[in-house]
Amino acid sequence: MIVFANSLIDGFLGSNMVGKGIVVVQLACSVAMVAAIIGKVQVLSFTARMTRRFLRDFATSGDVLEYYLNRRPSATSGLEGIYKETCERLLKLLSPDARTRIVAAEAGMPSSAALTAREIELVRGTCEHALDEEELRVEHGMGVIATVVALSPMLGLLGTVWGVLDAFAEMGSAGSASLATIAPSISAALVTTVVGLIIAIPGVLAFNRMNATIRNISSDMEGFADELIGRVACEFQGRGA
Repeated sequence: MIVFANSLIDGFLGSNMVGKGIVVVQLACSVAMVAAIIGKVQVLSFTARMTRRFLRDFATSGDVLEYYLNRRPSATSGLEGIYKETCERLLKLLSPDARTRIVAAEAGMPSSAALTAREIELVRGTCEHALDEEELRVEHGMGVIATVVALSPMLGLLGTVWGVLDAFAEMGSAGSASLATIAPSISAALVTTVVGLIIAIPGVLAFNRMNATIRNISSDMEGFADELIGRVACEFQGRGA
């Protein structure tokens, strides 16, 4: 490991200005990637924990609006944001009398609390829009990681090709094709590719792991949204019929 690190340092010191500049850019990108990974892991961990807790609490509630009326959920987690916006839209579509009685929790759900098929579709549209926003919020920041993972090896390849061109130019100027003449320049040129791969490999592993977590969270959100709209249709449109 020490020998490998020394080889990288020696190659960096022996590279041209373009190679050194590319390595500096790669290292700066790696710092941004690590910061993005740490922040994203914390956000996903919190979101997954809040999602599990919300699903558990919502499953114990009675009708659709019970959890909303008793706890007044905020938008701290993706599901709470979807549920909150959907319930607010639902209440706005009800008649003023029904809305007042529901909020005041008088004698359960009034018979006048009914929605037409068109109003159910409006609630569905609000729910789906909130779902799309929450999915975009969950995926936010992944672009930085994907960009660094893709860009670092390409920058490394650019630095290597540039270094090899310089090495052959120096060999032509010197009029010598010995290994001792060209080997140090080739070794220095390969440093950028090595650095790019060192950055990209763990980045790919972290990206794939977080992407799997995001898919699980998105799946929970989509399933909850479908269940929520189904319960709204059953409880309110059915009452209207």
